[in-house]
Amino acid sequence: MTAAFFTSPDSSLFPGAAAIPKSSPDLAQPTPPTAPSWRQALARPAREFSRTPLKPIAGSLPPGLRGALYRNGPARLQRGDRWVGHWFDGDGAVLGVTFDGRSAQAAYRFVRTKAYVTDEAMDTWTQGSYGMTIPEAAISIKPQPIRDRLRHPANTSVLALPDRILALWEQGHPYVLDPITLETRGQEDFGALAENQPYAAHYKRDPETGDIFNFGVTYGLRSHLNVYRSDRQGQIQHQAKIALSGLPLIHDCLLAGSYLVFFIAPVRLDIFPLFANQACFGDSLRWKPALGTKILVLDRQTLNIISEGETDPFYSWHFGNGYVDASGAIVGDMVRYDDFSTNQYLQQVGLLDPQTAAPGMLWEFRINPQTGQMIESYPLADTCGEFPIVAPDRVGRYARRTYMSAFRPGCDIARDLWSTIACFDRDTGTMVVADLGAHRYAIEPTYAPDADHPDRGWILTVVYDSELHRSEVWVYDADRIGDEPVCRLGLPGVIPMGYHGCWAPAV
Repeated sequence: MTAAFFTSPDSSLFPGAAAIPKSSPDLAQPTPPTAPSWRQALARPAREFSRTPLKPIAGSLPPGLRGALYRNGPARLQRGDRWVGHWFDGDGAVLGVTFDGRSAQAAYRFVRTKAYVTDEAMDTWTQGSYGMTIPEAAISIKPQPIRDRLRHPANTSVLALPDRILALWEQGHPYVLDPITLETRGQEDFGALAENQPYAAHYKRDPETGDIFNFGVTYGLRSHLNVYRSDRQGQIQHQAKIALSGLPLIHDCLLAGSYLVFFIAPVRLDIFPLFANQACFGDSLRWKPALGTKILVLDRQTLNIISEGETDPFYSWHFGNGYVDASGAIVGDMVRYDDFSTNQYLQQVGLLDPQTAAPGMLWEFRINPQTGQMIESYPLADTCGEFPIVAPDRVGRYARRTYMSAFRPGCDIARDLWSTIACFDRDTGTMVVADLGAHRYAIEPTYAPDADHPDRGWILTVVYDSELHRSEVWVYDADRIGDEPVCRLGLPGVIPMGYHGCWAPAV
C-alpha cells in the first residue's frame, strides 16, 4: 500500500468520527467494521482519565500484589479527518495502575511529545512517521536526516525507574513521566546520549545487578548499532558503537547469561524513495531473504563483539528470554515469522482492516557463542501469537514458563487480533491458552512477583470487552493461566490495545 494520510472510518458506524468527502483522490479510507470487535477500541481516540479508584467486578486482589503496572500503546490513530498509515503511528498513551494489596487506582494519559503538542494545536498530523510520508507543507528544501523524518509517538514500551517512568520508542530519546500522575516532564538523555543516538523500546534488565541493557540503530549513509549498559537508576555506564552493513531493522535483543545477542533479519531500508518522499519508512523496508539472518554475540560487560554468525532468513520482532545451558550454548526463544509479511498485517490493523495472515510462533534456538553459529532451532508449540515474556527474576536465566499473547483458537488470524494470553511450560512441553470468552481481547501479559511469596507471581493483562465496550484489568495466578482470573477490575475508560508494559514493585 502506498504511504499516505488516511481518512477516518465511516462516521455512521462510529458516531463522533470525523468524515471527509469521498472525492479526495489521494486519500485511502480504512474499511470499517461490520460487527462489534476489537476495532471499536481503536476506532476513536482514547479518553484520558486522572487517578481513579478501581472497583472489583469479580474476585479480590491478592494481598501480595503490591506495586504498579504500566502499559503503553498507540491510543489515537486519527486527527481531524486524517487517519494514520500504520498502527505504529498513533500517539502513545500510558496506563498506570497501582496496587497496595487491598485496592487499586489507575490513571491514563497521552504522552505530551513535541509532535503531540504541535499536532494537537493544528488538529492534524504535521510530520511524517513510520507509515506516513511528510505532509507537503512540512517538506524542507534541505535534506532531512532519517530520524527527523519520523514523528516521535512515544508509544511502544515503558521503563520504570526508581523516580520516573520512561515512555520508549525506536528512534528518539525517551519521554519522562511522573510515576503517579503520568504527567510528561520532558525528554531523557541519561547525560550521555547525543541528539542522534536513539534509545530503543526493548531493554533487558538483569534481576541481580539491576543493570539495564538497551540499544538503538542510527541510520544514515552508513548505519551503526548503539549499545548501552546502564545502572539500576538508568544512568549509562558504558556504550559501544558497532558498524552495520546496509540499513537493517532491529527491534529487540536477547540477554543470556554474560551475553547480549542481536539477530539482524534480512530487512533493509531503501533510502531513495524515503528521501524523495515517495514512500514512508515502513513502505521503504525491503525483504531480502538472500542476505540470510546475521547473528551478533556481544560480551554484556564490555559490549565488545565476541562472534558473528549467519543462519537462514526469518523475521522476529520479539525475544522471550535467553540463558546459557550446561554445555555453554546460548539458548533462547522468540516469536518467529517466515518473512516480513507481519509488517503488512500490522499496517492493516492500524487501518482497522487486516487481511494478511502472518503466523508467528514460539521457537527455541541454540547458538555457539564462540562462533555465532546456530546449532539448532525448532518450534515449541503451534499456537500463533506475539509478545513473549518471562518472570522478571528469570531474565537472562533459565525460565520454566514463557507467557505470550495468542490468537483465540479457531479464529481467522488474517482478520483477527491477538485476543487471549497463553503460557508455555517447558517442564511439561505444553501450551495452556486462557479462555476469556467471546468478544474479549487481552493485551500482552505482564508478570508481577508476589511481594510476600517470592516463589509466586501474578499475570496482569488489560482486557477489552467489545460487547460492553469497556476495559478491565484481569489478574491471573501465574501458575494457573487456564483457571478463571482471581480478580477483575473495571477501568473508567476504554484502553485501546497496545504493545508493551512493565511491573514496578512497591518500594
